[in-house]
Amino acid sequence: MKKTISGGLLILALATPAAAQTATVRVTVDTAKAGAVIDRHIYGQFAEHLGTGIYGGIWVGEDSKIPNIRGYRSDVVAALKKIHVPVVRWPGGCFADLYNWRDGIGPRAKRPTRINVHWGGVTDNNAFGTHEFMDFAELIGADPYVSMNVGSLSPYDSAQWVEYMTSSEDASLANERRANGRDKPWQLKYLGIGNETWGCGGNMSGEYSASINARYSTFVNAPVSMGMVKVASGGSGNIGDYKAFTEAMMKGGGRLQALSFHYYAMPDNGRSKGPATGFGEDRWREELALTMKMEGYLSDVSAIMDKYDPGKKVALYADEWGSWYTQEPGSHPGFLFQQNALRDAEVAALSLNIFHRHTDRVKLAAIAQMVNVLQAMILTDGPKMLLTPTYHVFDMYQPFMEATPLAASTSSPEYTKDVPMVDASVARGKDGKLWLALVNTDPNKPAHVVTNLAGTGKGQILTGPAMDTHNTFDKPDTIHPVAYKGGSAEGKAVFDLPPRSVVVVTVN
Repeated sequence: MKKTISGGLLILALATPAAAQTATVRVTVDTAKAGAVIDRHIYGQFAEHLGTGIYGGIWVGEDSKIPNIRGYRSDVVAALKKIHVPVVRWPGGCFADLYNWRDGIGPRAKRPTRINVHWGGVTDNNAFGTHEFMDFAELIGADPYVSMNVGSLSPYDSAQWVEYMTSSEDASLANERRANGRDKPWQLKYLGIGNETWGCGGNMSGEYSASINARYSTFVNAPVSMGMVKVASGGSGNIGDYKAFTEAMMKGGGRLQALSFHYYAMPDNGRSKGPATGFGEDRWREELALTMKMEGYLSDVSAIMDKYDPGKKVALYADEWGSWYTQEPGSHPGFLFQQNALRDAEVAALSLNIFHRHTDRVKLAAIAQMVNVLQAMILTDGPKMLLTPTYHVFDMYQPFMEATPLAASTSSPEYTKDVPMVDASVARGKDGKLWLALVNTDPNKPAHVVTNLAGTGKGQILTGPAMDTHNTFDKPDTIHPVAYKGGSAEGKAVFDLPPRSVVVVTVN
């Protein structure tokens, strides 16, 4: 790999095999045909009490030698602020289905220690509870998304928790919150009515889950002025009949405001998940093909929702998504710690492009997860921290937040079945600029992209010398974005993409 300077910008040039023939790809943009605005909340995060995702990843306590802000890691807070995280979902996940909110309030020294039966059988001293989470969300500028426990607690318990967080009245629960250190109510933007009720959230049928949602959502309310959105537990692309589950929820779930959908890009045919690094092209190819399945799942679920909600008033939230591999050798069983490589950057970019194509329904998404778990944005090890390739994609894609997507057709050869060699997303940013994201999924061949857009483009590129290029605590900057510049042919913007690359540019 070598770095060169072109036009005053840093360009990353990767040597490719002599036999690697450049493919020509055409991207045609209709600037007059716009879609619904890309809601910034599709760039959301998920933080569960799982492994070191919370303890050690976000929270170290005020007395820690690790630099912190009131107990929150300073380095993690700064990194999350930089990418303007719009929403954080908490406390789970499966952890939420046995969580009692009262365990996590009051003086920390008096909080009970519970066993995390879902994730590793380790103990949780509840040092990170409601106050810590809600204050963390405020600290990084994100909207809180709290998942209720409908699997093992009653609607009354859930109603009390919401009142505790959101009431401004001179009433017992609000006064208890004040006594615990928070005077003003928090702004609770999103409330999950359960989590994966088809699985760890209760093993419910679609019909029973719909009934549960209608029941809980009736009794669990925040002040109307807060505009809290209640999110019903929807289906998953990783379960058998997600269509039937969606149908049941839309038909009998009560007055729905939003419906969740979960999908992890992992094999479902008995094949092992495979390693996060040290894999061959077969695993690269398989993972990207699995990622692209999200497109079909969102289309299927949206079509069912259209039957019951033709006005598209009910939003679709992909609030768990990402890659899922075999956890790192030597890591604690059940902690789901995995490395994060260039392949995951492609998974992230392709997924975000898919969400951009479904903005009529998809208004929120949450990658799983924020720190140290599954497709993490950030990895920590004691005082050390690194940013993953996935984090860098979210950073590069920031101009797409609240941008208006434009119709774009791509004429591209397939890299493998149902995976185009080049995937594209185009939008008009809030800044008025035209932004273009390009993903070359082929790990071996470069692509020459010809557009119908006048001018030239410049921005950033993320790539590396191998499919599993990744950062380590000893070498945390092995892979990161560098400046990139396109060209012009006959007055139109053109781009030369090296293999296995993600590019985001503004076209002038």
